[in-house]
Amino acid sequence: MAERKIDKTVRAVATSDGAGVRLSRAIANAELEDLDPFLLLDEFRSDDPNDYIAGFPDHPHRGFETVTYMLAGNMEHADHAGNRGLLVGGGAQWMTAGRGIIHSETPKQDGGLMWGFQLWVNLPARNKMTAPRYQDIAPEAIPEVKIAGGTVRVIAGAFGGVTGPVQGIVTDPVYLDVRLDSGTFETPIPRDHTAFVYVYQGGGSVGGTGLEPKILGILSKGDRVSATAGKEGLRFLCIAAQPLNEPIARYGPFVMNTREEIHQAFEDFRNGRFA
Repeated sequence: MAERKIDKTVRAVATSDGAGVRLSRAIANAELEDLDPFLLLDEFRSDDPNDYIAGFPDHPHRGFETVTYMLAGNMEHADHAGNRGLLVGGGAQWMTAGRGIIHSETPKQDGGLMWGFQLWVNLPARNKMTAPRYQDIAPEAIPEVKIAGGTVRVIAGAFGGVTGPVQGIVTDPVYLDVRLDSGTFETPIPRDHTAFVYVYQGGGSVGGTGLEPKILGILSKGDRVSATAGKEGLRFLCIAAQPLNEPIARYGPFVMNTREEIHQAFEDFRNGRFA
């Protein structure tokens, strides 16, 4: 099997979103607009409540999926259809916005560490107007595989003989949270998938390239990826999915295929058709 190397590295940039939540953006910045089918990757991490307490008040989405994965802290999701759920450390939510959703994401703590990630995954044209749905995943529902020198949490895809709880996603995603205290990690990745790694703690190398926190490494084509921990250990996300190879029309919270579809999304939202 051909090993995937690092084609390009991108440093996450500091920014803010929502009602002033401070975060680091690795996809959807000046250096990397998107990475088909991935549209955005944010890391939010702070133990200062001023950096996160205002959260993300009501806002709409159409045409893609949002994936929230928490390492620490508590975040409540609520939407216009009356759905409500609490994301806690170690838990995840895969939300398919489809034809339209209006929701909020609100920290449910007034102190302590808030740490997690949000990933946006595009939907193919045939699925953009599908009904919204959610996969809320408790920490204990995410399998954790022990490997020599570390562990791997399997949110989506398969690793070590187990399959992640996220199911029925058209882009056939892989989403692994890898913790290497020492030694090496290796996993197969479907050859036709777009793939990247994002280091969030420690340091080491992936495909022979040294990486440090807040660095995203875009992986070359190949069948497998390997990583080696540095002296302080290495923690990273390993994410892959089937590219769509479709035109992207994007404005704010809407991602469609044409500008006309974006205009329609705004019109539908203004006229209450999301609800």
